[in-house]
This record gives sequence, structure tokens and C-alpha cells, in this order.
Amino acid sequence: MNRVFIAFGSNIGDRYETIKRAFELIEENEMKIIKKSSIYETEPYGYKQQPPFINGVILVETELSCRDVLQRLLKIEKQLGRERIIRWGPRTIDLDIIFYNNEVYNEEDLKVPHPDMHNREFVLKPLCDIEPDFVHPLLNKSVKEMYMMLKNRNE
Repeated sequence: MNRVFIAFGSNIGDRYETIKRAFELIEENEMKIIKKSSIYETEPYGYKQQPPFINGVILVETELSCRDVLQRLLKIEKQLGRERIIRWGPRTIDLDIIFYNNEVYNEEDLKVPHPDMHNREFVLKPLCDIEPDFVHPLLNKSVKEMYMMLKNRNE
């Protein structure tokens, strides 16, 4: 069974309802949600002229390959009205694979672990809620260590 950490975010429409629906669709797509972080309201990352986000992380177990998980998440985003117009722009839903087991993928359209996750408090803080001791397979640091390093850097 594969363990996949998925970050989620939303800042358009009924954000909480969209996240709830995303969870339902994830479960309907052969991924069982094992753990859910708290949900945090966060300021936009990158493109600032947009409403605040709600963000969090879930842990799922699945028999699906990493590529199949990616394809299912993209399909779910589309079902929930995701449009890719502005990089880091407003979105009804964002679903990103953060970790897939402790495996590394570096393909054009599939990069796991997520290449910028260690710089994003809105990913690290909820990851700490559910698996603070998980070790990044490339950086060899735990989620908690990366979160503390980021907090210290931002103070």
C-alpha cells in the first residue's frame, strides 16, 4: 500500500465545501484518507492580489502509482472548476502530491517530493500536524526540522 501526502488549498467560492467535496472525490478515486491536518487560513503565495486561502494536508493510502495519483488529482481539480490562468493565482481547488512513500520522481510533469514544499509554511505546518517525523528523501530532514528552519528564517 502506498502512502501519499497531498496538500490542498482553495481561495475561490465556498472554500470549505469545495475541500469537503475534494475529499469525497479522492475517496471515490481509490485513495483512502488516513489522516487530515487542521485547516489553516493563509495569505496568498506568489501572486498577492487575491483572497486568502485555506490550506491543509491529508495522508492517503492507495494501490495507485504516483502518476495515476497525479492524473486523478488533476481530474478532481477540473471537476471542481479549477482553471489554470495565472501562476499561483486564485483557484477553487489545488491538490499537490507532496510525498509519495519516500520515492523521488523528477519528470517534466511529475516532481515528487514537491520541489518547493520546504519553503511553504502552508504545507509544512499542516504536515507537522499529521507526520512531523517524516523525513524528506532528498533533504534528509524531518518535516518538523524543515518547519522550524523556515520559521527561524522568516523571523
